[in-house]
Amino acid sequence: MVYSREWHARSPLRVFENSLRGGLGRGNLGVVMARAGIGKTAFLIDVALDDLLQGRKVLHVALEDSVERVRNFYDVLFGELRRTLPIEDPLPAHVRMERHRMIHAFRRGDLPLELLEKNLDFLELHANFVPQLLILDGVDFHQTSNEELAGLKSLATRRELEVWLSAQTHRDRPPRDPRGIDDQVVRFDDYISVMVLLHPEKEGTVTLQLLKEHDNPDVGALKLELDPTTLLLAQA
Repeated sequence: MVYSREWHARSPLRVFENSLRGGLGRGNLGVVMARAGIGKTAFLIDVALDDLLQGRKVLHVALEDSVERVRNFYDVLFGELRRTLPIEDPLPAHVRMERHRMIHAFRRGDLPLELLEKNLDFLELHANFVPQLLILDGVDFHQTSNEELAGLKSLATRRELEVWLSAQTHRDRPPRDPRGIDDQVVRFDDYISVMVLLHPEKEGTVTLQLLKEHDNPDVGALKLELDPTTLLLAQA
């Protein structure tokens, strides 16, 4: 799998890894927050592609979309990468990417811990597939309990997984937390290690802001301008 210098330079994770002292890390939960339609799924797929392009295995669990729609979203973003970045041998790279990725679709909004455990066991036993990254797109934080987030954190620790989730914010409910973390997400501050916020800017760009960085009490005012289509760092 080709992992180009150009992708490395434009992936928002590279810049965040410098601030995050190595990235999210195994056993940790990260969440990307944004209003509907701003790019949460695109950001999560960029996170997944970053691992896939380095030959790591990814399990993507969709709680709002079908497997086919998520797969099409990967294909669209991979096509954008081919258009904007030099990827050698794109067809074999795409095939290898699919072999390192599994997409599952579960019931809308639920945090299906028991089903996740069963699927992870099945993939390891019958497909020799042990992911290093778990994407959970579409968790309804309003309906999620403290016990469920604690269980997800335990799962990530036991299975040495990096876990990225998405959370929808609302324009008419500004957060009370001084860091700008949504009220429904800040309830789980003890379990989530990294929190980032996407918000639209002028001229169609999207800004990615770091709100929480592990246990660092002094998070810098790091903001990145992203391409609204690929959610990669905008080109100068």
